[in-house]
Amino acid sequence: MELLRPRLLLLSEELGQAELAALKFLSLEYLPLRKLEAIRNAQDFLEALREKGMIEAGNLSFLRELLYRIGRIDLLVAQLGSSREEMARELRVPGRARRRVKLCQRRDKTGSCTSPSRYLLFQLSEDITKDELNYFKFLLGKELPKCRQNPEATMLNIFIDMEKKGILAEDNLSTLKSLCAEINISLLKRIEEYELNLFGKAKQQQKGLFPIVTLEVIHRYRTGLIINAFQVKKRCSPQRNRGAAQEARKLEVYKMTSRPRGVCLILNNHNFAKAREAVPELRNMKNRDGTDVDAAALIRVFSKLHFKMEECKDLTAEEIRKTVNIYRREDHKDRDCFVCCILSHGKKGIIYGVDGQEVPIQELTTSFTGQNCRSLAGKPKVFFVQACQGEACQQGVTIETDSGEQDSSVETDARFQLDCIPAEADFLLGMATLQDYVSYRSPRQGTWYIQALCQHLESSCPRGEDILTILTAVNQEVSRKSCKPNAEKQMPQPSFTLRKKLIFPVY
Repeated sequence: MELLRPRLLLLSEELGQAELAALKFLSLEYLPLRKLEAIRNAQDFLEALREKGMIEAGNLSFLRELLYRIGRIDLLVAQLGSSREEMARELRVPGRARRRVKLCQRRDKTGSCTSPSRYLLFQLSEDITKDELNYFKFLLGKELPKCRQNPEATMLNIFIDMEKKGILAEDNLSTLKSLCAEINISLLKRIEEYELNLFGKAKQQQKGLFPIVTLEVIHRYRTGLIINAFQVKKRCSPQRNRGAAQEARKLEVYKMTSRPRGVCLILNNHNFAKAREAVPELRNMKNRDGTDVDAAALIRVFSKLHFKMEECKDLTAEEIRKTVNIYRREDHKDRDCFVCCILSHGKKGIIYGVDGQEVPIQELTTSFTGQNCRSLAGKPKVFFVQACQGEACQQGVTIETDSGEQDSSVETDARFQLDCIPAEADFLLGMATLQDYVSYRSPRQGTWYIQALCQHLESSCPRGEDILTILTAVNQEVSRKSCKPNAEKQMPQPSFTLRKKLIFPVY
């Protein structure tokens, strides 16, 4: 035990107050609420677990699970000698909780020591925005007046107070579901999925667990809009809530603390010999010389941003679909983001496989919506597409021309439409050029767009700039380039349904 205390002390020094609150919430089944409310630092929390017998010299499974649940994989590895993969396997072992933790008597068939419902609430709290938090406080004003009046109250505080009042429990989520139906339907869908897995569809319908969802809520969900706690149906007086409304308008930042942050998938098509042979109308399609320069730059930059890099080269249309489906089905719950970079030939609304067969761009992006990839719901999905959107050339003027790249190639690829980005929230689509216009690629130096994007990410992310600010700077740089004086120009165009600021920290 004497050897255990120094390890716990080192670990406690790495935990912040928000993480301590999460750990306390996940431990509510094992430590009395009154005792947890009195704990003010991580060291006292770990000591309380040790006194309860949840942490022992030869049994750290509960502590490992807690760190895994809150996403502190770095501490799991460095302090407890475990890994993400090991914990994932361990939590799938039936009966592990009963064997390894004396006081843990879970009713579920997994090896988890934390109850599924409590972990669900924690996950929801992580994804609820500040606007949505304020709306929860407003709707629960009568039941939880202290939370409404406390500007520091978090979503976990609200859940705890709801439990105290008896309006939230493992087998009583009806009030929470009704609130989510008003505030954010994607939260409701996650609760319904949990209930479906736990109770089964028939029992769920018998209990009447599906609240009525208004057309207004459905419309806002489909269009990716956020319901503002101080504007919906004018339930709240502007004068009474002017200060709160101003606070609600402040943009939050997407969580970006996991290691790795997520996957950065590069679909890099260069050699189109198969297309030239198989499709007569594509017999003049050239190889995309210079695309490997772009791919190398993307790998360099997103590796520094702590993404797990995956590059797939020269894929047929069917291989593109299979690859996307692999990553759609992956479990991204311990990741903060997904990035996909598409480098290929194409035409209006599609990209080509190297065999000349077509894949709709919208098919690729909608694979990662909240319905199709649950573990990425509420998290940013970023797509960068290097391709033309038409054959027209933008004309520049003398003052805007650059020195010119004499070996630049006009990449007359695709005319992508802006509806390629799903209407749901948390998507960013970065296009190399405006609709109907070409983009440019140098066989030696890569494309104007991808090279500028990588340079600005590399220089601006360490300063904490958000992605839309960075893309504005990319627009400025690319718009100044030209193949030759007074000749063709290029203007990139981002479109997005992001709800928060997207910042890629380098630490």
